[in-house]
Amino acid sequence: MIEEDAQQIAEQWLTQAAESAGKKDLKGHMGMISKRISVQGVPGFDNIDYDIWYKQCRHQFEMAMIKSIAYKGFNLISSTETQILFTVFEAVVGSDGSLNEQIVEMSLEKEDDDVWRLVQERVLIENDAMRNHELSKK
Repeated sequence: MIEEDAQQIAEQWLTQAAESAGKKDLKGHMGMISKRISVQGVPGFDNIDYDIWYKQCRHQFEMAMIKSIAYKGFNLISSTETQILFTVFEAVVGSDGSLNEQIVEMSLEKEDDDVWRLVQERVLIENDAMRNHELSKK
């Protein structure tokens, strides 16, 4: 896959993820998440799987806890015909005015039904983010 296509697919996924969260569309949002999801690096959790993500989103959507999610600074690490790995800066604004900003590494996979879904996410500490950014430049 050429880099421009991978970036377009990933950025479209990010836009749809942010929009579905903003609309509190639980079904639409969870349809973008693989049943095999694994999230690391979230304080207080060893690993977040699909069930935990679903429960967290349901609670946040029902309680209208998220005002907006935005992504910027897309950085492609690698891509194949069925996988895209990248880092991006994520900013989540809570309905209470709180702001959570972090760099995340995301892996999208084109699943058997031809839908691109998030299969892995890792919240990066600053050193990891810089290392991954530098590795992708080589």
